[in-house]
Amino acid sequence: MIKLAPVSFLKPVVALLALTLPVACAQTSDVPEVAEKNQPNILLLFADDLGWTDLGYRSGRWDTPNIDALKQQSLEFTRAYVASPTCSPSRASVITGQHPARLKMPRHIPDGKQELGFDKFHRATTEFHRLPTDPAQEPSRNYLPLELTSIAEAVKPLGYYTAFSGKWHLGSEEYFPVKQGFDEQFGVSTAGHPKSYTAPFWEPYRNPYPDAPKGKYLTERLTDDVVAFIKGYDKQQPFMLTNFYYTVHTPHRGPAAGVKKYMERGLDKRYANFGAMVEALDTSVGRILAALEESGQADNTIVIFYSDQGGYFTNAPLRGGKIGGMALYEGGARVPMLVRWPGVTKAGAVSEQLVLSTDILPTFVDIGGGEPGDFDNLDGQSMVPLIKGQSSDRQEVILYRNYEDAYAAVIGERWKLIAFVSGKAELYDLQNDPAESTDIAAKHPGRVTAMKQTLLDWQKDVGVAPELKRPNLL
Repeated sequence: MIKLAPVSFLKPVVALLALTLPVACAQTSDVPEVAEKNQPNILLLFADDLGWTDLGYRSGRWDTPNIDALKQQSLEFTRAYVASPTCSPSRASVITGQHPARLKMPRHIPDGKQELGFDKFHRATTEFHRLPTDPAQEPSRNYLPLELTSIAEAVKPLGYYTAFSGKWHLGSEEYFPVKQGFDEQFGVSTAGHPKSYTAPFWEPYRNPYPDAPKGKYLTERLTDDVVAFIKGYDKQQPFMLTNFYYTVHTPHRGPAAGVKKYMERGLDKRYANFGAMVEALDTSVGRILAALEESGQADNTIVIFYSDQGGYFTNAPLRGGKIGGMALYEGGARVPMLVRWPGVTKAGAVSEQLVLSTDILPTFVDIGGGEPGDFDNLDGQSMVPLIKGQSSDRQEVILYRNYEDAYAAVIGERWKLIAFVSGKAELYDLQNDPAESTDIAAKHPGRVTAMKQTLLDWQKDVGVAPELKRPNLL
């Protein structure tokens, strides 16, 4: 474990959570004025495919001492969801604050397949693609349009210097972060995942780290950049750094020492590799938080730890995960979220309020002193009131994707509806059945009808095409 120096705002650790549910240019002439606002730095650590039970403090399956320590220092949102639990749409929702359904991006961007609209260098030749196996035959974007307001473009007028590191997966070079308003980027490739986690990581024409020594681990190399950015940051203005990890996405290959350790614990090679990847992620988090401490910026930096979708392996006792058409169940869509805001969040606190990936942009704007309501077509809402202990008037969150029969979910404080392209619907009582083991739709026809109507109204609001191959829900 990387030992973190204590920060001044920390308080005693509370008991661990049980799985219950009640529930434009950076250097501007007005930098001195911005500095007087004492705005905090903002650091988002966004993991890939990290599931609900993949953290040591929750399951004990893997060793994650640094993330466990961060949890003890943070406010944990135990009902954090992803608007579309899959790679590109989840990132688009964070970057724009808009729902992937509104963005016309219900699927991930394919990796260079000519039949889906790409050339051999993974550049889009068409704006949309259709997936032959999608029963709704809904078109999905092959890049994030430049005319959309990104999270970088939203906070830069507030005085922030913006940087992006890691997995973008929202288009090729002409749509990269620096084209979307970020002041700088590092570790960005056109790929959604590496060919190998040990160098060389990708083909030469799209490898952001061509000089990495052979065998260097990607998570470590990306962390080197993040740590260097933090330690070397000397601007008067605050920074917003969004670090989007590639790990723990496939290919599942962990550092050798970690693999050996987990195999010695009796795990097979597949699980040992995955566990070693989770541990490498944890080591990275520890290094980054330590860099904040060493640079003297920890007390003025908000840290958010989040994941883009549920795990590849078991998320028990939650049902489902990334694969097998199970992403809309709790194990695929409900993910870890920790918020550490020195002087604001209480160490070890827990919130059971519903939050969604679209909330990140308005939250950052709010933190920076801006007004989220000034942005058009914003589907998220600021979490700042929740972070400060207030309650939310949000009645539900809606998830949406198009790969398999299950395409949408409506999740309220207690009830959850999953809608299928084939016309069926499933209803679960998350308060009494968080594992979604018993479909009770037949027992509550009125509730099912009401939640279907909520979904239909929402689809009209975000512009889901009515001509899709999908029956009338009602």
